[in-house]
Amino acid sequence: MRIALAAALAFAAFGFTGTAQAQTQGASVDQRVDKLEREMRAVQRKVFPGGAGMTVEPQITQQVDNTPPGVPATTPLADLTQRVAALESQIQTMTGQIEQNQYRLRQLEEAFGAYKAATDARLKTLETPPAPASTDAAPSDGDVAASGDSAPATPKPAGDRAAKVAAVQKPSTGDAGEDLYLYGYRLWQAKFYPESAKVLEQYKAKFPTGKRASFARNLLGRAYLDDNKPSLAAVALYENYTKDPNGERAPDSLYYLAQALVKLKKPANEVCKVYDELDKVYGASLSAEMKAGVAKGRADQRCK
Repeated sequence: MRIALAAALAFAAFGFTGTAQAQTQGASVDQRVDKLEREMRAVQRKVFPGGAGMTVEPQITQQVDNTPPGVPATTPLADLTQRVAALESQIQTMTGQIEQNQYRLRQLEEAFGAYKAATDARLKTLETPPAPASTDAAPSDGDVAASGDSAPATPKPAGDRAAKVAAVQKPSTGDAGEDLYLYGYRLWQAKFYPESAKVLEQYKAKFPTGKRASFARNLLGRAYLDDNKPSLAAVALYENYTKDPNGERAPDSLYYLAQALVKLKKPANEVCKVYDELDKVYGASLSAEMKAGVAKGRADQRCK
């Protein structure tokens, strides 16, 4: 047992000595191992004087691990390939998200540009100062003759604008709707187009189905047109035609609607469609003067 213990101690001293200690204290360890081996042989000679083959082998032997230290579960190349594949997948996802965001941004920019253009056009129309009445030959509105108002034509007032507007006589027929329409007509006749439009808007709100409704809506469109506000004119004239196509001034509204579209610089085919509608619905009942105006307008737009 002493021999086995000595052998085990010798192996333990040899097997469990660290690599770093072997490098720095190699000489001392070798001396200690040699000493232990000499002592073990001396003990064996005394215990087994018979000699060779009778020695006792140590019970603990050194286990040699042939596996190279630091070998990973997988190879470095496989790990690197997996990481590169993960990065490529992330880059593809980010690229798709960036493209979607860019597309949405372009849509927002286009929508904002269209909104800005429409808003600028409306503001420009509203801010345009009053312009002189159009001198283009066109059928007379005929509102005065149809109204039965025998009052003399509105005189040309003097002084500043407020005084001139105040000088326009307000009718008093006992019919509130009739008086309001005739006052709007007189303001239009005196070329006070903004004031006329305001009065006619009041009539449209108070008497939407009054006997002068078709006259008022048509004259409102003409006031806006003469005031160089073709957008508002087009709305009022189109509304008069669609709301009451059998009204007294529905044909006139279509006629002036075409003029409003021309001022708005709409395509010729849109203007021609209005003239086509006018001929189709009211062609037989149009006056000679209006027919001549339609013919001229179609020629100007090169309608087929």
